[in-house]
Amino acid sequence: MNAPALTSPPLSGALEEDRQFQRVAVTLFGRFMLEDRREYSCEIQDMSPGSASLITHHVGEVGERVIAYIDHIGRLEGKIVRTNDIGFAISFRATEKKRDKMAAKLTWLANRHELNLAEDRRHERITPAVKSSKVKLEDGRGYDVRIIDLSLSGAAVEMDVRPAIGTLLWLGTMRGRVVRHFDDGIAIEFAVLQSADSLDLYLAGNM
Repeated sequence: MNAPALTSPPLSGALEEDRQFQRVAVTLFGRFMLEDRREYSCEIQDMSPGSASLITHHVGEVGERVIAYIDHIGRLEGKIVRTNDIGFAISFRATEKKRDKMAAKLTWLANRHELNLAEDRRHERITPAVKSSKVKLEDGRGYDVRIIDLSLSGAAVEMDVRPAIGTLLWLGTMRGRVVRHFDDGIAIEFAVLQSADSLDLYLAGNM
């Protein structure tokens, strides 16, 4: 199968000058800060090396400065160019080197999801000695779960409810999202690749 190119439908709300950049449909999570210096959560639905479309309950004003921290991408700074009922579009400026790096990362992310190349397939899975843990959703609801296995990039857990695919959650202190359902629970992909040390600390604290 050929990997998909870095293309997608036009970004909603992007300025005409940003159309020089190719866009890709992605599902990424992050946080952003408006000029009131308060932080809000968001989801990125499509992105290019020069602009991004954010889904959020907190919409700023056109022209307002935004600083965002996006999983897998890092820190972005720009301005709101258009708003809609579910969020807003941001246009940002970056050096050519940073744009090239971002384009490569977006291509990899698009190909990974298109070809179903889950990150945790490349990391050893372990079964913790103590399997009991807790999952917390963004709205504050919490559930007792049983860890089936765990890796640096994700986990499989047994739980009574099935949050929707893409739901943001925390397993202990590790942030991630639901990427798959199975008969007894869900598969979680961590937002950030964990280090062996951080995983050891989580396992030690879970005992």
